[in-house]
Parts: sequence; structure tokens; C-alpha cells
Amino acid sequence: MSYLDLATHRLHYRIDGDTDGSQNKAWLMFCNSLGTDLHMWDAQVAGLSRDFRVLRYDRRGHGLSSAPPPPYCLSDLGNDVLALLDALEIERAHFCGLSIGGLTGQWLGIHAGERFGKIALCATSAKIGTAESWTARMNTVRERGLAPLTAATVERWFTPGFEAVEPGTVGKVLDSFVTTSIDGYIGCCAALAGADLREDIERIVNPLLAISGDDDPVCPPADLEDIASCVLQGRYLSLPGRHVVNIESSQAFNAALLAFLRSEDSFDKQLEQV
Repeated sequence: MSYLDLATHRLHYRIDGDTDGSQNKAWLMFCNSLGTDLHMWDAQVAGLSRDFRVLRYDRRGHGLSSAPPPPYCLSDLGNDVLALLDALEIERAHFCGLSIGGLTGQWLGIHAGERFGKIALCATSAKIGTAESWTARMNTVRERGLAPLTAATVERWFTPGFEAVEPGTVGKVLDSFVTTSIDGYIGCCAALAGADLREDIERIVNPLLAISGDDDPVCPPADLEDIASCVLQGRYLSLPGRHVVNIESSQAFNAALLAFLRSEDSFDKQLEQV
């Protein structure tokens, strides 16, 4: 296991697809959602690590990363990404983030776009929820922990059909959720409460793919369409599933992401085949 020690916390990260020491592969970085760890991207690593050097990490307060005292803000989460890239001497990487990971990707595109190639933003929005709803969530977690939220979390994240046929997959995601640090979860809720990039997202100039789950109640398709329409080089795609669409539609997700990362002018035609 690999760690980066920062001034207030430690980040756990993992690199795949670099066993041959090849320097010709581009870097692809994944950023997890609230209440998950880097294993939420296992299916993407399996499908894409032959073509890319894949960097995953546990956001502060998630997985095996430690949790500095909350609250956090979105710039804290973005600067963790930049610190990890600097420590690994990665000058430039493609980026894929989901939910709060997608908000982190937006912040990075706005403030450090030169460090990234293409950016994929999944099941996210330029503003997720309201300050009031996140404050209520934080209060609930302080009083009762995360376990009472599991039933509602499954309902938001996966369709009933997927839960029925893939109970083991859903169970692993829930195991990650309930073991998330309380401080880390609350800290990231605070970041979500204060994050509003609606006035700034048009500053992103990187090629961008916005992917929605077509039945996502958290960040519905219209939110991803808005992101794609607001940026200079945006494209939009919806796939079957709810919020954690990269797991529920993993094969189609991988195909779309690979087509986007490989694309020049042929990307729209490749998407038609997904």
C-alpha cells in the first residue's frame, strides 16, 4: 500500500497498469464519491489499465486515508489531488470523478486545467443539493452515525433491478460506506454545502465528457447536460443506472470513457456504438 503524508492527513493511493514500466501510457486519475473508497473504480481499472497508467486514491477521511478535523472546503479536496500529482511527479493526467469527485474535477478544471488532459464528470452537478440539506445530513451523522443511512443510500445509488442481480457488488459498496470516517464524511458534506461552481464552470477549456445515470435522483441527467453545454468542449452521455452509474453500467461506462480518451473528431461516432 502506498501513502502520501501531508501536513494534516495521509492519502492512500494505488497505481495500476504500470507493471511494464512503460512511459508511453498516459495517466488516468479516478476520484471517488462521498462514502466510498478507491475500489468503486475496480471495474474501470480492469477495463482501462491496459491502455493507461491508472492512479486511484481515497479522498481524505475515506477508505485508508486519514481524516483531518472537519470542516473541509472544495479547494481542500482539489489541492489534495494536486499534491498527489506533484508528489508522484505527474505533470499531466486525464481525470474522471463521480459525484463529489466530479465537483472536485470541476474545481480542478477551473483552477488547474493545465495539469489535466481530458476530464470526465459523472453523476455530478455544479451545485449538489442545498446547504440546508447537507447541514441536516451532518447533524444526523453526528448523532447516529452512518449505519441508519444505508437503506436510503442504496435506493439513491442503485436501481432495484441491479441490487437484485448483484447483491454482492452492492454489499461491498455498502461496507465501504458504513466504515467511512465520521469526521471525513462530515467534512466532505461541509465541502458540498459550500460548493457552487455554476458561475465558474464556463472557464473550463479541457475536453469534457459528462455522464449521467438515466434514473439518478441525486444528480439527474439535466444537471450533466447543463455542465456539457456550459463548457467550451463539452459532450454528454446518459447510461442506464442511478447515482453510481460507473458500477451499474460498467461495460458501457468503460467503452464511453475509452472512446472519449482516445477520441479526436471520431468521438461522436464512437459514442453511438456504446
